[in-house]
Amino acid sequence: MKSLLRLIPLLFVVLFCTTCGRSNEASITILDGGRTISFSSTERLPSRLLTQAKLTLGQNDRLLYLGSSTPLDAALPDAPNLFLEVRRAVTLTLVKPDGMQTLETSALTVGQALSEAGLTLYAADRLDPPAGTPIDGPLTVTYVPARLLTVSVNGSTVEIRSAAGTVGQALAEAGIPLEGLDTSQPLESAALPADGKIRVVHVVESVVLTQKSIPFNTRTELSADLELDQQALLQGGQPGLAVTRTRVRSEDGVEVSRQTEGETVVRPAADRVLGYGTKLVPRTITVDGQRITYWRALRLYATSYSPCRSAGVPGKCYTGTSSGLPVKRGVVAMVYSWYLLFGEQSLYIPGYGYATVGDVGGGYPKGNHYWIDLGWTDEEYQPMEGWMTVYFLLPAQANPGYILP
Repeated sequence: MKSLLRLIPLLFVVLFCTTCGRSNEASITILDGGRTISFSSTERLPSRLLTQAKLTLGQNDRLLYLGSSTPLDAALPDAPNLFLEVRRAVTLTLVKPDGMQTLETSALTVGQALSEAGLTLYAADRLDPPAGTPIDGPLTVTYVPARLLTVSVNGSTVEIRSAAGTVGQALAEAGIPLEGLDTSQPLESAALPADGKIRVVHVVESVVLTQKSIPFNTRTELSADLELDQQALLQGGQPGLAVTRTRVRSEDGVEVSRQTEGETVVRPAADRVLGYGTKLVPRTITVDGQRITYWRALRLYATSYSPCRSAGVPGKCYTGTSSGLPVKRGVVAMVYSWYLLFGEQSLYIPGYGYATVGDVGGGYPKGNHYWIDLGWTDEEYQPMEGWMTVYFLLPAQANPGYILP
């Protein structure tokens, strides 16, 4: 009996935690072929949503979210509307030089299906239809893999990949055409050699390949796993690689011209991705003796204004604000872009008190938007200036401005 009594608090904690992380109810839409299934659910795990929709995935089927495959055991974002698509597997018949192969795939494109089947595709491979062709039903694909060839030309060696039928075609595709009385070993009309070696004889033109690094860009993504106003590196950037083709023309072994033909991106740069937090975490603290609960705290540069201290013209006074409230203590101004986000937002400002965003400031110091202008009547005016922590009180805005303008 004592053991059971000791377990009761633990059971209470378990039961509490099973409900503390429950998401808000969302509108769920699942497209399965020609069927559209709509319902509401608090679930975010795709596997459970499929169960609620009474849908079953086959071994090669997949579930798409925002056009991309999503794991069944990874929670979806806590959004009010979620659209999922069930992509059913179809038969893809692959015709290769060594025979035929049948695949059951739910890939989006031909290239994705072949890659998932374990084939390494190269730009020189021959695919009919091309790798980017969408798979909308059963499909037959002809695949001729490129071979790695070593070409000896003008005293140098170049490695190429080719799926051509003859030596001449392979050389032409690599930018090493035979011109005039030029010849090759094997002959231009011969099939690609078994040992992969081709020699160009009496070549007057050669192609020089020069590699160049492509810098990566940095972009931002919203992350529900990070707290609001927090940043984290989600993906490190990787430089890309470009190859510049330069054609060199020689006569009797003497170079007479050099011309750049173009640039080919061999490996695109991968973006560096920074995550910006979207998770609202309410906190309670005591400031100036006041117990407040806030969802965001920002360091802002504060200044003061009043009706006759804001016009900038002696003797001219403004009494109204952008929201229609009078200029007084408790009404504060922000730059226009922030006013659009935080209009009517309740704040607590140390040394000033409770306030509402109700006005647009005409200018801001310190060269940034992190500025707040504290309203006063002319009679109560108190000059306040400097950096201070401003607390955004609950309830939060519907659009909290995850990335501040």
